[in-house]
Amino acid sequence: MTDDRILKRSEVKKENTWATEDMFPSDQAWSEEYEALKALPAQAAALKGTLGRSAGDLLRYFKEYDRAGYRLHMLGNYASRKSDEDTGNGFYQDMRNKAMSLAVAVESAGAYATPEILAIPDQVLEGFFAQEPALETYRRPIEKIRRKKEHTLSPAEEALLAAAGEIAEAPGSIGSVFRNADLHFPPVQDAGGASHPLTQESLVAYLRSTDRVLRKNAFDTFYTTLYSWRNSTAAMLDAQFRQLKFFADARHYNSTLEAALDQTEVPVQVYHSLIEAVHNNMDKMYRYMALRKKRMGLEELHMYDLYPPIVTEASAEIPFERAKETVLEALSVLGEDYTAILKEGFENRWIDVYENEGKRGGAYSAGGFPHPYVLLNHKNDLGSQFTLAHEMGHSLHSYYSCKNQPLCTANYVIFVAEVASTCNEVLMIHHLLNKTTEKAQRAYLVNHFLEKFRTTLYRQTMFAEFELFMGRACEAGQTLTADVLCQEYHRLNRLYYGDNAVIDDGIAMEWARIPHFYYNYYVFQYATGFSAAIAIAMRILKEGAPAVADYKKFLSSGGSQDPISLLKIAGVDMSSPKPVEQALEMFGQLLDEMEQLTN
Repeated sequence: MTDDRILKRSEVKKENTWATEDMFPSDQAWSEEYEALKALPAQAAALKGTLGRSAGDLLRYFKEYDRAGYRLHMLGNYASRKSDEDTGNGFYQDMRNKAMSLAVAVESAGAYATPEILAIPDQVLEGFFAQEPALETYRRPIEKIRRKKEHTLSPAEEALLAAAGEIAEAPGSIGSVFRNADLHFPPVQDAGGASHPLTQESLVAYLRSTDRVLRKNAFDTFYTTLYSWRNSTAAMLDAQFRQLKFFADARHYNSTLEAALDQTEVPVQVYHSLIEAVHNNMDKMYRYMALRKKRMGLEELHMYDLYPPIVTEASAEIPFERAKETVLEALSVLGEDYTAILKEGFENRWIDVYENEGKRGGAYSAGGFPHPYVLLNHKNDLGSQFTLAHEMGHSLHSYYSCKNQPLCTANYVIFVAEVASTCNEVLMIHHLLNKTTEKAQRAYLVNHFLEKFRTTLYRQTMFAEFELFMGRACEAGQTLTADVLCQEYHRLNRLYYGDNAVIDDGIAMEWARIPHFYYNYYVFQYATGFSAAIAIAMRILKEGAPAVADYKKFLSSGGSQDPISLLKIAGVDMSSPKPVEQALEMFGQLLDEMEQLTN
């Protein structure tokens, strides 16, 4: 075996772990808070019947809701972060489940709130705002509740749906434990015969390798193993969409898609327009596949050939410390206040850096109190450097929102969640391209950004189209069997990659490793967010200070407006297909440059 052993959690250096003690100094302190918060459901229930009584009573409810919400957030944040450190640790799994159950109990006990707020006559409510100026803080949450009147049920029905919330989380929770804790793969060999451990995270690294034997072996072994679990994993996804359909039907939505997007006030047409725009630009993806095939000197371009850089001579190892320095340099265009917060995160353990046994895969930024927490599975490569910039974009969005908004509007919705992260990546690629005129290095960087288009704008739209298929199939009464899922997923890969790529049978099982399919129509927002971020970054680079000021106003606005209005603050109108079309136009321009650089 090569010396690439994955460490146990106990072996990881403290400086490479996140500071969960900033939330609770110990598990014991968490347990004491958990016991204290068991009184919350009864306290929430005690306010039943009071919300429409007076302005003071309505204000009291929202203040109590904020206080309880903050404490529950801290409880769940700590439990989730500790659980993600080692998903096979039963103690922290239990802690996470306890926090989730308590949150559901509080939500269930307070299910009367929506019907009571809806029952207040418009004239009376406006009188409340006039009588109690402090109530203005909560105008936005109140308006969000009242706009969904036709999808709100009776108090008893609302309580029942709230109580079912924990059951609704089951498919995603089961899938996460299966993928991260129970799913294991045989080791794989490289071209020299050396053996390497195969995990969810190492698969990505191996698929980027210049060793084609290792790539193929990792691909075949990973998806052959997944195929042996095809019926169980299909049953998990089928259960996910059945529960989405149950809640959509119960609330009188026409589809699961409509129900999901209504939660974030995004017009359904935005989803369909994205897919249509990408379909209209498939020719660019096919050109890119042809270029990749040519550059790699392959007679056949397989699915395991999609990730290595096609200008390999310019690749380099990038240690984590150097990655942090480059991120700071690239984002200096956003001002000293922005980079000061970045440094605070780097120096005060906001980040859990490296992979360890049982650690949750992927990367994310979570929470805003007491500060954001970033999970990485860092490798010393360019992709991980961009991941650092991406996740810190999320973190600073949360930081600015939490510092500038009251608790009730501090959280921003998913539709704008990917904008700040991707804007950081666009600024990063611009910074790196500006630093080099050397042809091979420039081609390497352009290829990296072309890959961002492929994996974010095209691939995430393919995921969105797959989700749309699953939702429609479930709504039509079809069971999402492994055969149904594999057939459709294979078809979509043929559509998105075209005749210049061999669509290997194994790729038909890729759906089983994508956790985002349990996130309720989440993935399309990577593509729309990517498009919006490109527009914002280009404006920042072109206009400077005025654009930066508008962007920070957007970052600081949290959820104080609907997402389309929030993005207009930063100068982008996502109700129009124009930002997506402009992003795809940039993809074509980069492709032109890449063809010239590599001829």
